[in-house]
Amino acid sequence: MSATPEHRVAILALDGVTPLDLSIPAQIFTTRPETPYETTVCGLGDLVATSGGFSLTTGGGLDRVRTADTVIVPGYEPGGDPPATPPEEVLDALVETRERGGRVVSICTGAFVLAAAGILDGLRATTHWLHIDELARRFPSVTLERDVLYVDEGDVLTSAGVCCGIDLCLYLVRRDLGAAVANRIARGLVAAPHRDGGQAQYIPAPVTTVGETSLSETRDWALHHLDEPITLRMLARHAGVSPRTFMRRFAAETGTTPLQWLVSARLGKARELLETTDDSVEQVARACGLGTAANLRLHFRRSLNTTPTAYRRTFAR
Repeated sequence: MSATPEHRVAILALDGVTPLDLSIPAQIFTTRPETPYETTVCGLGDLVATSGGFSLTTGGGLDRVRTADTVIVPGYEPGGDPPATPPEEVLDALVETRERGGRVVSICTGAFVLAAAGILDGLRATTHWLHIDELARRFPSVTLERDVLYVDEGDVLTSAGVCCGIDLCLYLVRRDLGAAVANRIARGLVAAPHRDGGQAQYIPAPVTTVGETSLSETRDWALHHLDEPITLRMLARHAGVSPRTFMRRFAAETGTTPLQWLVSARLGKARELLETTDDSVEQVARACGLGTAANLRLHFRRSLNTTPTAYRRTFAR
């Protein structure tokens, strides 16, 4: 997507919508000088009841959904009961969006709506881990990814619960406008600039236990030394623990391995350098710790299915 043409985003709020799930895309896709998004909260009527016990006024109806470039369905009806099937007119509007080439996205249990519309048939998808068994039972034609943050199937994307919606929405901005813009928005939200979709959505120990300290300082140290060789032993030494303990705690805190995290961080830095500097591909490769232009091209091809030069041509400011 070009950074210039207007891109219409419709957030489809159904009765019982989770306020936090709704606010995530509303905040990330709000109009900014550097973004082309025009965002509208849409519903079946002028008022939508939220799961928080209050109502919100919508800015548009299903007509806005039918003409949007991106439609986002936040989660709804949280708790022990799985979401009910939405009205046929909602499902029809989503089908029309896909048929004309629009992008359709779900956050958390919004995946039930996409599945009910048949949009997820034959595709990979995810949802909140509490409801993934019910989604599998109701919609066996959907291939469910149980331990990921989000799934990208081109113009159909789904995320796991709540905070994973932040990861997915920032991922969409990065895909649309590049890493520099997405990172600026993430900093404004005080959110992690990039988490790969393949990281685990359910982390058994999201907070440290008594006697342990977070590894966030070590991750921050690594982000400031990406141009240098970084080994597992160096990370463990910085954290003051053994390599084995470091591996265990790193996975518990992040849902990924130190190596995967480092590669992702280095690719993120490379993307931003390609967008914001005139450095050569070789210089960028050295600055982000990937060594050579050939190695940078290899990682770009594997992770982004493009080349550094093509990426720069698309996103350079």
